[in-house]
Amino acid sequence: MSSNDPTPDYDLDDTIELTTAEQVRAIGDPLRTTILSLLHERAATVSEIATAVKRPKSTIAHHVNVLVRSGLLRVVRTRRVRAIDERYYGRTARMFYVGLGRQVDGVTLPPDFNDFEMAARESAAAYGAGQLRGFLRHARIPEERAAEFWQRIDEVVEEFDRLPRSGDEVYGFAVGLYPMLDYPTLPERDEPSPPGSRRRGVRKQQ
Repeated sequence: MSSNDPTPDYDLDDTIELTTAEQVRAIGDPLRTTILSLLHERAATVSEIATAVKRPKSTIAHHVNVLVRSGLLRVVRTRRVRAIDERYYGRTARMFYVGLGRQVDGVTLPPDFNDFEMAARESAAAYGAGQLRGFLRHARIPEERAAEFWQRIDEVVEEFDRLPRSGDEVYGFAVGLYPMLDYPTLPERDEPSPPGSRRRGVRKQQ
């Protein structure tokens, strides 16, 4: 794939909300999330996926069928090979998500899988080799500022998804934003600002 080719090489929606328990269970399996991740690069056949993940074709065919039934994968094109139509599968969207508090027929859907748990497992080897790049920060901010900040992060994630695939190394990119339920905070300031101090970036009136 050249640097000018689109990623992936088929049309798909930007986002799809998962609205059934079947969909959430489908995306919560580690092997199926790996299949979905591979198809961010390009459409692929069951044989190609099986080769990539080093699993039997029958196993991959089963998981692909689960994803197709759940509306997460679809056949994007076919190719005739020795009188057989070879199917190429692609994602139905770049991003799948479960709405907070989502209910169907009065039943709350199970939570989406925890990306951080998967990232912790995946990053262990890189951490041991001194190749893990990561930051953890905490800030007391209003909810609306958190939403604004996450919108910017979402744009970076989309940019990462669209990067042309090349090179020999696969990189994981994990981001998150979550409320801290029991984290210490300083009380509101009850003393005057130090003499001569002023907000940085605010010009003093002449």
